[in-house]
Formats: sequence, structure tokens, C-alpha cells
Amino acid sequence: MNIWIAIAVTVVGCYAVKLAGLLVPVGALERPLVQRTAALLPVALLAALTAQQTFADGRVLVLDAKAAGLAAAALALLLRAPFLVVIGAAVVVTAGVRALAG
Repeated sequence: MNIWIAIAVTVVGCYAVKLAGLLVPVGALERPLVQRTAALLPVALLAALTAQQTFADGRVLVLDAKAAGLAAAALALLLRAPFLVVIGAAVVVTAGVRALAG
């Protein structure tokens, strides 16, 4: 029965967050600081998620094939490669390192 309580609490919480977002005055959303924050927040969250998924395994710092793939993607981005080339470079390098490492 605990799972249903967790589901109900989650449903109510999601609805409350959605309702709170609709009740925010338009004037508050038009402030420059709010607009800059709203524009930069998804990038910061994606970067944090990428770093956590690449370098962490529980509570341990890990440098493995994923880190090499991320480095290859970063290099391709610095060279201004198209997005598909960036993804392809990351995939090829990650697969190559995993194949060489056994």
C-alpha cells in the first residue's frame, strides 16, 4: 500500500507545482534576471547530469570509456563540427576504448 501513497503524493505534488506556475504574475516572468535564469537553467542541469552520468559510479569517481567519449565530443565541438559528427565521434571513441580495454 505504500507505493500507492507515494504515487498519490507525487500526483498532488506535480499538480501543485503546475498550479503554482500558472499563478505566477506575468510581470514577474518578464524581469531580465528571471529570463536569463530560465534560459541558462536547462544548460546547467544538462551539464550536471552529463558529468554525473560520465564520471560517477555510486560514490566513486570513475574515468573510463565514457570519459574518453565525452572528451572526443568536446574536441569535436571545439572544432565546430556538426552535431551528428559530435555524436558519432563520441560513440566511436567510446566503443574503441571499450574494445581496447577488453
